[in-house]
Amino acid sequence: MQWLALPLVALTGALNTVQAGANAQLAKVLGQPWWAAIAVYVTGLVGVGLVMAAASVAWPGWGKAAAAPWWAWTGGVLGATYVMAMLMFAEKLGSAVFTAVTVTSGLLASLALDHYGLVGFKEHPFNVWRGLGAALMLGGLGLIARF
Repeated sequence: MQWLALPLVALTGALNTVQAGANAQLAKVLGQPWWAAIAVYVTGLVGVGLVMAAASVAWPGWGKAAAAPWWAWTGGVLGATYVMAMLMFAEKLGSAVFTAVTVTSGLLASLALDHYGLVGFKEHPFNVWRGLGAALMLGGLGLIARF
């Protein structure tokens, strides 16, 4: 199953750019981003609920839910922040620039999360090769934004 992970993750990355356009169009048609954000989360909730019902996924119990660290519960708000940025800026910046900025900034943040082993990630120390990769991403972002 591990061999399938990278192609599926790559597919979700590609779909994320389609999502940005679809969400931006919804916000445009609805006249503002707030109702579009509600629609995004309601349709997402319905979709996840249908998949869970089809897969007969059981509730893990309150004990497991209570055992999660406080910061594990911030994902929804952080995701909503991303969706709002998408709704407000993706169309204005264009798909390539919006995606380049979000992917590059996510990569830079992930280098710090990996280096220090934060929010549950295993430590992967920063090194010259990771730094070079980050510099190349920044260079690519600059080229995409410029041209």
